[in-house]
Amino acid sequence: MSDINDLRNKMDEVTLQMIKLLKDRTDIAKQIGEVKKNIGKGVTDESREDNLREKVISLGQEIGLDEKIATKFLNFLLNESIKVQSSNKQTHLSIFLKAKELEQQGKNIIHMEVGEPDFLPPTIVKDALEEVYDKGFLKYGQAKGMPIFREALAKHVNKKFNANVSQENIIVSPGARFSIFTAITTLLNPGDEIVVIEPAWPAYKDCALNSGIKVRTINTSFENKWEPSIEQIQNTINSNTKMIVLNYPNNPTGKILPEKLQDQIIEIAKKNNLYVLSDEIYSEYVKSSWKSILSYNYEKSIVTQSFSKSHAMTGFRIGYAIADANVIEKMSKLEALCLTNVSEPIQYIAMKALEADTSNNNKTVQSRLDVLIQKANEMNLDIIVPDGAMYIFARVNKEGFDGVQFANNILERGLAVAPGEGFGDYKNFIRISACQDEKTLIEGMNILKEIMSEDQ
Repeated sequence: MSDINDLRNKMDEVTLQMIKLLKDRTDIAKQIGEVKKNIGKGVTDESREDNLREKVISLGQEIGLDEKIATKFLNFLLNESIKVQSSNKQTHLSIFLKAKELEQQGKNIIHMEVGEPDFLPPTIVKDALEEVYDKGFLKYGQAKGMPIFREALAKHVNKKFNANVSQENIIVSPGARFSIFTAITTLLNPGDEIVVIEPAWPAYKDCALNSGIKVRTINTSFENKWEPSIEQIQNTINSNTKMIVLNYPNNPTGKILPEKLQDQIIEIAKKNNLYVLSDEIYSEYVKSSWKSILSYNYEKSIVTQSFSKSHAMTGFRIGYAIADANVIEKMSKLEALCLTNVSEPIQYIAMKALEADTSNNNKTVQSRLDVLIQKANEMNLDIIVPDGAMYIFARVNKEGFDGVQFANNILERGLAVAPGEGFGDYKNFIRISACQDEKTLIEGMNILKEIMSEDQ
C-alpha cells in the first residue's frame, strides 16, 4: 500500500508542478499578446506552431511518449494561449453592438457591418404567424424538429440541391450557428483538430475553441483570388485532424471555389476520413456556378442552412443541418440537452415560408452588390468581385491601416463596417454589406469615400 501512495504522491507533485508551469506559460502568452497587439500582428502564427509541433513530436519519440497524447496536450496549451490573446478581439458583431448603443443615444447609423437583409420575410410568413395558434403547433416536440417540417425540408433540399435525403437526415436548430456548434461539439473531442480556410466567419473558430478543439487555419490571399492550394490543405492535415470547414459562397469574400478544386478537397477529406462541415447559408445568393457538398453523397458531410438569409428571417432564429442519420442522432442529443426543441410555432412558420418564391431576393442583393462594386472602384479600393453572398471584402491600401481602429472611429460619422481582422489575419481589409437599399448604400459609400480622402 505504501508503494502506491508513494507513486500517487509523486504524481500529485508532478501535477502541481505542471500547474505552476501552466501559470508561467499563461503569463508569457499574455505578454506576447500585448506585443502582437502593439505591432498589429494576428493572434495565430501557424509557422511557429508547426515548428513547436515538430519539436514536441521529436521530444515525444526521444522520451517514449505517444505522439497523439503529446500533440493533444500541445493543442490544449496552444488553445489556452489563443484564448488569452483573443480576449479583446473585435468582430462585425462587436461593431454592430456599439452601433446599436449609439442608436439608442439618438445617433443615426448606416448599417453596412452585418449580413441582415433589410427586406421583409415573404408575406406568407405574416399569414402563418396569424394561423399557427389555430393549427395547434404549440407544444413540446422532438429535438430533431417536427416530423412534418423535416419532411418538407427534405423535399426542398432534394429539389434545390440535387440531393437524396429523408427527414432522418435533418435536424432543425435555432439558426445555422447552433447546428455548427452542435456538429463541432458532438463529433470532435478536446485535442482534435479542425481545419478552417480563412478569411472565414469567426463562429467556426469560436465554437471549436469553446470545445477545446484546435483550429488549424489555412490563410488564403487576395492575390490568389481567395483560393486555398491543395498543398496547403494536405500539409495541414495530421493524425489529430478530424474535420474541415467549407463556407462557399464565402463570408466575407463572396468566393465560390472552382468545381475541380472543390472536388479535390472532398477527395482529400475522404482519403483522410474527415468530416466536412459545409456552411451553405448563402447558397440563395449566387451569380456563378456553385455545387452543394450534398451532391457528393459523402457520408461524413454536414451541411448547414438557415432561413435568415434566404427568407430574411434573421429574428426568427431558425435553421437546419443535413447529415447522415447517425450524425443527426448525436447532434440531437446535445440539442435536447440545451433546448428541448426549437419553438413549434417558429417551425410551422418556417415550413410555410418554404412555399414562397424568394428568387427576387437574389436579384435585389446582386443589384446592390453592383452598386458597392462600382463605388469601391471609384474609391480605388482593392476588391475581387464576389461570386455570391452579400458582401465585398475590400483591401485599403494605406500604410498602417488598422481595420478595427477605423471601424470604431467611423461609427461617430454614422457608418458601420466590419473590420477584416474579425475574419482572420486581414488587418488592412474591411467587409461591406449589401443589406440596405441602394440609396442608403450610396450614402454610406459616400461617407466612406469622404473619410478615406481625409486620411490621405
